[in-house]
This record gives sequence, structure tokens and C-alpha cells, in this order.
Amino acid sequence: MTGNKTTRRNFLITSMAVAGGIVGTSACQELTNTTESPEHPSSTAQTSQNQPASASRQPEAKMPQRVLGRTGVSLPILGLGGSASPLSRPPKEQEDKSIAIIERAFELGIRYFDTAANYGSSEERLGKVLRPHRKEVFLATKSNVRDRDGAWRELEQSLKRLKTDYLDLWQFHSVSYDWNLDAILNTKHGAIRAVQEAKEQKIVRFVGITGHHDPTIIAEGLRRYPFDTALIPINAADKHNPKPFITKVLPVAQQKNTGIIAMKVPAYGRLFKPGVLEGMHQAMGYALSQSGVHCCIIAAEDVALLEQNVRVAQAFQTLSNDEISAIEQRTAAVWQENSFFREWA
Repeated sequence: MTGNKTTRRNFLITSMAVAGGIVGTSACQELTNTTESPEHPSSTAQTSQNQPASASRQPEAKMPQRVLGRTGVSLPILGLGGSASPLSRPPKEQEDKSIAIIERAFELGIRYFDTAANYGSSEERLGKVLRPHRKEVFLATKSNVRDRDGAWRELEQSLKRLKTDYLDLWQFHSVSYDWNLDAILNTKHGAIRAVQEAKEQKIVRFVGITGHHDPTIIAEGLRRYPFDTALIPINAADKHNPKPFITKVLPVAQQKNTGIIAMKVPAYGRLFKPGVLEGMHQAMGYALSQSGVHCCIIAAEDVALLEQNVRVAQAFQTLSNDEISAIEQRTAAVWQENSFFREWA
């Protein structure tokens, strides 16, 4: 897709304002101005404008925060994942449930919200709830598109669904092979051109790379381009894999001051089978105790599970080496069945 840069930016702002009166011109201008420098998202729990006053709750304890690598942005250690949960399931079927989860997440102090263009209704549902709180949250989405024009088209659609005129983090989704990197980083036609143009126009603040297939590809991506973040699997079974993300990616990320977001922390709950981990306190504790990990994202099936995860994050303390070793011993015999996502490319 081609076109004048100013025209593209104005198009995004105008189209959002027209679509149901989402935001006015002055509000868009205010949002644009706030992208100049990273803000520390507020940790004060607030009730969504859509939530009845009778449902208000007392302020919650604060989660620990860490600075997300070179972004300079301080975020709570737990973010909300936008896939494999009601957020990403078919329209209407899980609408009310997903809205309740997002509203409660914001109220509990979660400020990092993760989604992707191909996560079903996830972007739209996040947009409905988070629009009034846009300047207080760190909004991240992803694109599977590898070429410049296609990436621009997907970016524009994501912005409309999220009801915003900028992203805090735009990520290349599921980078699994050398040819993915080559296509993305092609200086003439690659999607990296869309990123650079979007950053110049202040439509995108930071750029990241994600992958759960091959850690050597992610590490190579960090060497070839100054990505601000990497979203990778970090869990207690990964250490036993012949190609662990923990030892292949984290050292490179630390050298580059890349922000690391941990995913697949409980391996979709499989690590909680009898005889393995006792619960989320061990799964999250292990991931967040790895040197160079700044935060994690975990999806929630319902509000109750979300609240449990937040309580674990609020109580988090870095594990000792002995505690980490004990958790690794629990997963030594089950690492293969908990690495199933490595086959998703």
C-alpha cells in the first residue's frame, strides 16, 4: 500500500472518529502527543466506565513493576494474554465473559494487554473496554504479514479494531524460520519498512519479535535488528529442551537490552498435572525469576482465575537458586509433553 504519510495518519484518526463517534479530534490529538515519550502506566486500580457503580471494589495491592528493557517503560510483572481464552472466541458466544475479564484486569492493576490480528475477536473486545483508559495501558498486538504493504493494511485494521490511533508495541508474530526473518527485514519490500514508517509517524512506539518454535531464529533476529522486545516461551519445562529459549535467547537479549515478555508460562495448564507443579506460584515464580525476563502474559478463562493470577503476581518474590532447581526437577520427566507448542510454526 502506498500513499502520503500525512494522509495515512489523518485517515486513521478520521476513520476512528467517524466509526460511532469513537474519539473526537481533540482527543486524538492528545493521544498523539502522549506518544512522544514513554509513560509509566498508572498502577491505580480504576473501574471501567462501562461497569456499574455498585460493582466497584476496594483498591487492590499493587503488583511489582519492572522496566521493559530499552523501552524505558515500567510495567507490572503480569499482563493479560489475548488468546486461548474467551477474548479470542467467536463473537457473542463469549462476549460478556471476555468484557468482564478485561474490565477486572484493568481494575486489578494490569496495564499490559497482549493481542494479535489473528486472535479472533480479541482486538475488538480490548478496544471496547480500554478506549477510555488508553493513556494508562500498554497495548501490544502482532502481525503475521511479512511484506511492507500487507503489514500496513493489517496495522490499519488492528488500530480500528482496538479503537486507537497508535500502538505501544507492534510485533512480528510467530517468527519461526530463516526465511521469515529474511522477508521481514528486506529493506525494499519487507514488513520492517512498515514499522519504520509507522514509527516515524508516531503510530507505533516500539517494535518486537515473537516466536515459540526455534529459539535460534529469535536470537538471530535480535542480532540482526534492534528489536525493542521479544515475546518467547519461558517455563519450567523449557530448561530440559535440547534447544531452550532460556539459554539461547536470554543472554543475547541482555546484551541488547531487549525487553523480554514470557509466554506459555504454565504450558496451557499442563504443568499443573499431578506430580508436576503445585500451581501458578511455581510456574510464574520460575519464569519471572529468570535473569533478563521483565514480565509475563497469561490468559484467563474467567474472572476468578484472573484474580488468582494477580494475587500470585502481587506476592511474587524472586526464587532462590535452590527453589529454581527444585522446580526444574519436577519437570524433568515431562518436558516433552509440555513443549507441544514448539511444533506450531
